Amino acid sequence: MGSFNTSFEEGFILVGFSDWPQLELVFFVFILILYSLTLFGNITIITLSQLDPQLHTPMYFFLCHLSFLDLCYTTSTVPQLLINLSGFDRTISYGGCVAQLFILLSLGGTECMLLVVMAFDRYAAVCRPLHYTIIMNPLLCQSLAIAAWVGGLMNSLIQTSLMMAMPLCGLHYLNHFFCEMLVLQKLACEDTGGTEAKMFVARVIIIVIPAALILGSYAHIAQAVLRIKSMAGCRKAFGTCASHLFVVCLFYGSAMYTYLQPLGSYSENEGKFIALFYTIVTPMLNPLIYTLRNKDVKGALWKVLGRSQDSK
Repeated sequence: MGSFNTSFEEGFILVGFSDWPQLELVFFVFILILYSLTLFGNITIITLSQLDPQLHTPMYFFLCHLSFLDLCYTTSTVPQLLINLSGFDRTISYGGCVAQLFILLSLGGTECMLLVVMAFDRYAAVCRPLHYTIIMNPLLCQSLAIAAWVGGLMNSLIQTSLMMAMPLCGLHYLNHFFCEMLVLQKLACEDTGGTEAKMFVARVIIIVIPAALILGSYAHIAQAVLRIKSMAGCRKAFGTCASHLFVVCLFYGSAMYTYLQPLGSYSENEGKFIALFYTIVTPMLNPLIYTLRNKDVKGALWKVLGRSQDSK
């Protein structure tokens, strides 16, 4: 019987998509394009939110945090995946694996909580429009953002500590493209002393409770929208919330499917493709979802582009 911090000290070999060698080049090109679009989209949102005074609102303040989270999340996995797909190096050190696990759990937990904060912001905008600026004052916005980051960090500390306490046996191969917690758990020896149950409870707390709070917010928003008499008012309220609700569905759908199923029924091959979705596709789509139907962001973009052309 080996333990996580002794026999696995030399590290792990990430299998990645080497099971499908004929597809590795296609995957490489496809993922590189998606990663480039993710970087461009999220950096654009952060830049525009800083440059345009019209976007200095709570909604865009939290959207900046979401974009920064998405940048960190993809960058903590995708460059390594591209190296893996190019065939240069499929290994990850023990320290690198623990660090990656900690960072991913921290960022994932923060996003769970940040989406709740954004739902509260939408609730205040639709249900308390006259008091919105008083409720969502700069101090509260900063406090909520800090609380989301600290909550994600605490979640990660708990889950990473529990994972490191589990004795691991078997081969050093991880059938994934990053140090996924569920894949590491599958290497655990039989006797884990209820650690798996504790980790499952931690996952339920960080995923189910925020999801329930978001559903509660949207139930109140739906009631408020139904009371609006004019179609223009309904459309405006729906437009305010639709983007966030779509992002919530994408993020929580993949998170619940992956992390709330019993460990025994978790398929590593299926898990890899779902992980591609939530580590690359969703962070790339978020900027598009928030900007396509948003006149403020489009206006800010044209202003910045116009300013750069004028300066020429």
